[in-house]
Amino acid sequence: MFEWLFIPAAYLIGSISSAIIICRLMGLPDPREQGSGNPGATNVMRIGGKKAAGITLLGDLLKGLIPVYIAKSFELPAELLAVVGLAAFLGHLYPAFFGFKGGKGVATSVGVLLGFSWALGFSFMGTWILIYKLGKISSLSALIASILSPVFAWFIVGDVKIVIASAVMTVFLLWRHESNIQRLLSGEEGKLKT
Repeated sequence: MFEWLFIPAAYLIGSISSAIIICRLMGLPDPREQGSGNPGATNVMRIGGKKAAGITLLGDLLKGLIPVYIAKSFELPAELLAVVGLAAFLGHLYPAFFGFKGGKGVATSVGVLLGFSWALGFSFMGTWILIYKLGKISSLSALIASILSPVFAWFIVGDVKIVIASAVMTVFLLWRHESNIQRLLSGEEGKLKT
């Protein structure tokens, strides 16, 4: 029975907004009220520089990784592990502590994928880096890496539950990046916009 407690715990960990907390600690403006209005690492870079963005990115990644990694260490079945990962991811998107208005979820999804499998997470990051080097557009890199993540999950992990969890995160990431997709299609998406 206690295994099911991992799900709400993962959601609450995911609900901790690294961007808002880091900005407060560093005396920066609220990321929800500056730049793109998105409480994520790219917007924190825009308003506070690389150091603040790097810490935010790490925080968002860890809150996806830690719940899954702990659940995995307890040898939870794959279906429960997948739900724990999704709970952490949804906590970032809809944080209980910040009015259910969160970020777009890229870094947290990477953390979840790393928790599922190091190779899976690094495949996402490698794809992001490659696409970014080619196009210099952060959102495009994230979108392509996300679209490919269920494919990576199929070949690397081979468990349909993990593949489904990866696909669900992809759907949410595409939805959360709707404005970016529109700008990409119109040719208006610039460097580091998110």
